[in-house]
Amino acid sequence: MTLVLIAHSHFRWIVLLAAVLAVVKFTVGWLRGSEFKGMDRGLAAAFSGVMDLQATLGFILFIWMGVTGLGFPMYRIEHAVTMIIAASIAHLPARWKNAADSIRFRNTLFCILGALLLVYLGVMRLPGGWTR
Repeated sequence: MTLVLIAHSHFRWIVLLAAVLAVVKFTVGWLRGSEFKGMDRGLAAAFSGVMDLQATLGFILFIWMGVTGLGFPMYRIEHAVTMIIAASIAHLPARWKNAADSIRFRNTLFCILGALLLVYLGVMRLPGGWTR
């Protein structure tokens, strides 16, 4: 299980990289009035995909560590709930697939920023926060 913990701890940087790329691309697309193309859909899907993988690793750790003796302290529960909400927000851009391009860029950007804010708050709930 140590390998899963290490993967979960380090994979957050992949999530952050995907988020930064998406924020830049969607900000530029929104401000320029660009057409929402396949690459944009792929980037939104990639972000939600890495969020899902991170949430899955976290859920495995949450259950495993909880039943093997470490219990379910409140900070872990708060972290898990916050991250599940963040992963859910990462999937919201699919709701606007038929909207105008500027609305898709804007809404996707704000969903990613909202998910990032929740990720930041969720990690800060853990002992050691981002220094772990």
